[in-house]
Amino acid sequence: MNISEIQEKIIRLKSEKDICILAHSYQAKEILEIADFTGDSYKLSVDAGKVENKNVIMSGVRFMAETCKLLSPEKHVFLPNPDAGCAMADQMDKELIGQVKANYPDYTVVAYINTTAELKTVCDVCVTSSSAVEICKRIDNDKILFIPDCNLGAYVADKIPEKKFKLLSGGCPIHACVTVDDVEKAKHLHPNAELLVHPECTPAVCSLADYIGSTSGIMNYAVESDGKEFIIGTEISIQDHLQYMCPDKRFYYLSQKLICPNMKSTTLVDVLNCAQGIGGEEIILAPEVISEARKCIDEMIRLGER
Repeated sequence: MNISEIQEKIIRLKSEKDICILAHSYQAKEILEIADFTGDSYKLSVDAGKVENKNVIMSGVRFMAETCKLLSPEKHVFLPNPDAGCAMADQMDKELIGQVKANYPDYTVVAYINTTAELKTVCDVCVTSSSAVEICKRIDNDKILFIPDCNLGAYVADKIPEKKFKLLSGGCPIHACVTVDDVEKAKHLHPNAELLVHPECTPAVCSLADYIGSTSGIMNYAVESDGKEFIIGTEISIQDHLQYMCPDKRFYYLSQKLICPNMKSTTLVDVLNCAQGIGGEEIILAPEVISEARKCIDEMIRLGER
């Protein structure tokens, strides 16, 4: 079968088996084309909670599928490629953070959404890259333990100097590998382009950016801007997607190192096999994990609605 034939079969299966497909923005274009919802991890989880379908395929990585299950425990949530993990989400566990909390008992533990469901059970508030600054401002405590991404944490801390932040050594190894030298080379090649970067990049790289924001923020900025050239400082698939969305503009990679192998591991055939029930993995979480992990997400929603 060619790509269009596979897509058509998936679309038929969605109707026959009451399936909703969610696809993260880092997924391949052929997967985004057959998804019901696309976007960043939290937006997709919220979208899943609004649909009536009882079966949800989360085409992304494991923590995203877990978050979807936390917000829709009554649904059957599937990860099409069981090997699609997240290096950042797997860096810290609840035992480690439990020990750190014991040393900083008066700190509010803020968990980036890029964490496992199990780790979320010992955290106070969850945040996304787009909501982290506003949520941390609204927390009724001036001491914050931000995990796991120290780069995103540093970005948030810089925006809220009146609060004290404790950061641990963790984060996205893909975004963190980009250097100032990479920026200088990209700007030399494309002197008229604006630099748009994700806050998971290092503070040194972020300091040179024209815009810092989440995946959705970067895409919205590029689409709405009057500018015509952009250097994209996040996973390279975003550059590809933006080029299709804005063929009259020019988009360039900040670095070819910005490739997430976990995001690239899911293929259109994986989605097909999952929809057929011959592949993928259903996400199963213990009731107590769902109950405890939901607390930090519910707190994020409460603070976000102020």
